[in-house]
Parts: sequence; C-alpha cells; structure tokens
Amino acid sequence: MTLISVSNASFSYGTRSIFDDISFSVEPGEIFCLLGPNGCGKTTLLDCMLGFHRLRSGRIHIMGKDSVKFRPGRIARSIAYVPQKHERTFPYTVRQIVTMGRAAYLGLFEAPSKADLRMADEVLERIGIQHLGNRPYTLLSGGETQLVMIARALVQKTPVMILDEPTAHLDFRYELIIMEVIKELVKDTGLAIIMATHFPNHGFYFQNSGVSTSIALLNEGRFLAVGSPESVLDEKRLRQVYGVTTRVISLPTENGSTMKHIVPLSTASWEAQD
Repeated sequence: MTLISVSNASFSYGTRSIFDDISFSVEPGEIFCLLGPNGCGKTTLLDCMLGFHRLRSGRIHIMGKDSVKFRPGRIARSIAYVPQKHERTFPYTVRQIVTMGRAAYLGLFEAPSKADLRMADEVLERIGIQHLGNRPYTLLSGGETQLVMIARALVQKTPVMILDEPTAHLDFRYELIIMEVIKELVKDTGLAIIMATHFPNHGFYFQNSGVSTSIALLNEGRFLAVGSPESVLDEKRLRQVYGVTTRVISLPTENGSTMKHIVPLSTASWEAQD
C-alpha cells in the first residue's frame, strides 16, 4: 500500500512560487531522500505533507486519503516528524521527552498511561539510549539530542516518519550513528522514511545497506530527477544542482560488494578561475 502520494503539488508564498508540479510516492520499508541546495523548498515541501501549509494546487494523500480532510491529530497518528532544529528550554528528562510522542493519542488533560511509559522505555532501549532516560534533556550533546528526537517520533507508532536534515551539525561519528539507526528501523519495522538531506552520499549508504531507496533532486522549484541513487546521482546533475564538480567512484565493501561514493573536487567558480 502506498503510504504517501504527492501529485502535481505546487506551493507559493504570496506571489513567490516555491515549488511546482511535484509528484512522488513512498511505500512501506522505503527511504525517500529529498536533495537540493539551501532555499530550494525542501523544508516547505515537508511542511505541506505535515499539514503546516496548504498547497496552491495538487494533492497529498496519506494512506489513500486526501490529507486536506485530516485534522492535525490524525496526521500526527500517521506521520511522525523530526524537525531540523530543537529548542531545549525546560529540563525535562529524556524519558519525559520521549513520552511526549504519545500526545497524539491522549486527551487534552489526559496523562500518559503505564502502557505509554512502557512504550517510551522500549523505544529508548531499541535506539540504544536507555542509559539517558533520567538525564535532563538540556544537558545532552547534539548527537544524543537527535537520537532522543527520533525516539520521540518512533513512539508515535506511525507508518511514516519525516526527518528534516537529521544529521545537520553532527560530528562524523554521530552522523553515522543516526544513519545506522534509520537503516535498522526501516529494515526491522517496515517504516517509511521521507528525509531531507544535504548529503548525496546518504542515498548510496542506504542503498548499499539493502534498503529500498529513492532520490529526488529538487532544483529551482522542480524535480530534476527522481529514481534510484545510481540512476539520479551522476556528475552532470550534481554540477547542475550544486555547481560542484564531482566524481562518482566505486569502493569495495567488507562483504565483497561495491558501493558508490561521491567525491567533490571543486566548485564551478573556482574551476572557472583556474
């Protein structure tokens, strides 16, 4: 069953068009990576899927139903969201933050049940951060914070998760930890992931890990290409979208297969000076 279907979607802020005629679909157990330069409309497109904005034209269907008819609570029970930025103001414990992911199932003044608390503990263990459960959320590192936000989204028990640049501002190790967590969640649970990222190599990483992976290159408000990482991520398109000269190389892996990797060489401006 198709979980998310976007058909001929267009959006504008007033008279300024952000994206036009966007179409794609996402199936269970699939990672859909949305790539494009800063300001190209990736986050705005995600916000439209989450119901934060109304499309100018087109349709978004969630599990076969027109999302226009969804109330916010129903969307929250269908799509979990990990935002790009987190404001850490109050020193809630990690366990409390994760339990907040159950809010979509609670009444206005209803407290989390024992079952909700048990779900939070199970997710903390699944993500591998149960040791952080009683730590104040405000004292976590950036990588730990991102793991907590994924845990909070996971406890919503939705078939779809949207992540907006989940590895932004993380160090080398935590970037890989986040990628490994996403990969294992998809493989183990059949969760569908829609993920905006600035790193084209993420697509090759997921594909090499045996996960069904699609890439969409968003450029100047339209999809330049949509398909598998190998079919979309070539040197010509990367130069067109990012203004960067690259080489796509093949590397051997530990299991005897090969994986592709993008190596940036220079920006077009530096190349022109040479």
